Amino acid sequence: MSLPRMSDPMTLTGSAPGLTHPLLPKLRALKLSGMLLTLETRAAQAAQSQLAPTEFLALLLDDELARRDDQRFHRQVRAAGVDPAKSLAHFDFAAVPALNRTAVLELATCSFITHAQNVLLCGPTGTGKSHLANALAVEVLKRGHTALVRPAHRLLADLHAARADGSFARRFARLCALDLVVLDDFGLRPLTAQAAEDLYDLIRERYERKPLVVTSNRAFDEWPEAFGNGLLASAALDRLTHHCQTLVIRGQSYRQRTRPASTTTRPTGTSDLSELPPPSSEDGR
Repeated sequence: MSLPRMSDPMTLTGSAPGLTHPLLPKLRALKLSGMLLTLETRAAQAAQSQLAPTEFLALLLDDELARRDDQRFHRQVRAAGVDPAKSLAHFDFAAVPALNRTAVLELATCSFITHAQNVLLCGPTGTGKSHLANALAVEVLKRGHTALVRPAHRLLADLHAARADGSFARRFARLCALDLVVLDDFGLRPLTAQAAEDLYDLIRERYERKPLVVTSNRAFDEWPEAFGNGLLASAALDRLTHHCQTLVIRGQSYRQRTRPASTTTRPTGTSDLSELPPPSSEDGR
């Protein structure tokens, strides 16, 4: 009895233009159409190395698993609001020579996730705080953890909107459950009384459970002004800095450095932390 004839060749959707193979319908039916991307290469490798059929199949399965892992990572990157281009590999350490590179690379191991240790990145505008925070989130995602990166004012605005549509409890619970939440540019915009309370509640709920990474160009003695409530600011700082690594980044704004000399100006209305000593990371009390 002769074997059934394979279907006519079909083009693999989403692959290189013109890529066809008679196995495509069957691979697609099994949700393995991505395997076709390396099928011919692996078949040639198997023939050249005289691999056993099971070894050939193992190579194809490894390729498929790697492809799915890559797709999963990119979905997580999009959901987390992370910019994959702002990684540690693209951070210009030479531009901020005072930055403790060893401390940054230690953070990149993501041990701070395991120990629920917060990270505060402080310094003048344009010195790379947001880039570093984003890069840490990239490393966290690479290790299979969950993360979210948002400007502080936007995250708090989203929580405020969630009250209107009845989704506040669900959204807040999700923020508390994420392995890492990055609050970028805290203090850049004033907080409403409700936003200050929401931020304090988030810090309190994640305390000693899940870490936060916070970037700010505000000195710590200016946090009461940013919160609009001295008691909440004091309680928030107490919890944030109890188990915490603080990096103060000193230097000139990257954006100012890259402007033409005739138009270079120093930004006003923000704190200059370049001369501040880093606060104690042992205890914020």
